[in-house]
Parts: sequence; C-alpha cells; structure tokens
Amino acid sequence: MNESSEWIIDLYERHARTFDRERGRSLFERGWLDRFRTVAGPRAAILDIGCGSGEPIARALIEAGHNITGIDSAETMIAICRERFPAQSWVVADMRSLVLRRRFGGILAWDSFFHLTQADQRAMFAVFAAHAAEGCALMFTSGPRAGEAIGSYQGEALYHASLDPDEYRALLRAHRFDVVDHIAEDAICGGHTVWLARSDGSGPAASGPVAC
Repeated sequence: MNESSEWIIDLYERHARTFDRERGRSLFERGWLDRFRTVAGPRAAILDIGCGSGEPIARALIEAGHNITGIDSAETMIAICRERFPAQSWVVADMRSLVLRRRFGGILAWDSFFHLTQADQRAMFAVFAAHAAEGCALMFTSGPRAGEAIGSYQGEALYHASLDPDEYRALLRAHRFDVVDHIAEDAICGGHTVWLARSDGSGPAASGPVAC
C-alpha cells in the first residue's frame, strides 16, 4: 500500500487545474484557522506546507495580514499561487526534505501531511521543529486512528495514513510542542481530525532568521 504514497506528487501535478476548480471556497476551516491565528499571533509569518492552489486557506491568511511562504511538490499548484498572490513566497519542494533556514510564527499542514506514510510522518516532526520560532503555532490534519487507507481522486488511488493519537502526542512532546487543541472527526469542520500545538521554542531550529 505504501507505494501509492509515491504517486501523489504526480497525481496532483496532472490534476492541479481540476483540483483548483473543484476545491470548495466556503472556508469551513475558518474556526480552526482563527484558533491557529490566535496562537501564532495576528501578524505572524506562516509556512503553509502543502499549500495547493492557495485557495481558500492561504487567501484567508493573506487577507488577514499574514505573510505566507507556501510549499507544494506540484509545480502547477505553485504556478497558480504565484499568479494569484505574487507578493507572497511560493516554493516547489517536497515537505519531507524541506530546509528553508528560516523559522516561522505559524506552520500549517492542512490536508497534506496525511498523504505521507507513517514513517515519513514521524520524520516530519523534526522538519516542523526546525522551522518553528518560539511560540510557533503548528496545525495539521490526520486520521482519527492509526492505519492506512486508499481513497480516490479523478479515478486514481489517493493514499492516506495516520498514526495513533498517543503517538502524535508523544512526537509533539519530543519536539517541544504542547498540544493546545485536538478534535477527532470534528463535525463542524467536515469531519476533519485536527491538531493544534504550540512550540515552546527550545526544540531544534534551522539556522537563519525568524520570519516576521
């Protein structure tokens, strides 16, 4: 099943324009984004990992006054973001090997992190910590329990995985993040399982300036 996770970059690249057209703009995520912004601070620079085409989430954060650095492995997704929001920073990169040498007040991995294998998810917590400024808000979505699942997009296999909630808590603790809020299958957020945490600033950090 893990092999399907390696097809996701190509899948999203080939279907980027379709994804953008079909992506809902209702911003049902707004409640969680508001909590995220409260932890990060009203003007925090935000690293959006798996930013997609930048709508509606990046747009909402930009309009709220945040500077965004958006990361996606699909070149066409990043091209769309650059067309829409040329004043922001957009980078084609694989989150698993991300090294920006900057730290951020907020790190977001919404509906992206859960496409990684369980092993890659474990390794991502070091990436999060390396880009987190003191007090950084980290928010990501996962599955409600440990396991792997294959969904479908445009008739093609779409891989998802999750760790056990206790393991997420342990990984957050090990990388100096405190859980602020967590809801499994949040009924008012489309059934998403959401984690919101805050860095205490003492974990490993990438060299370079804090983005502000």
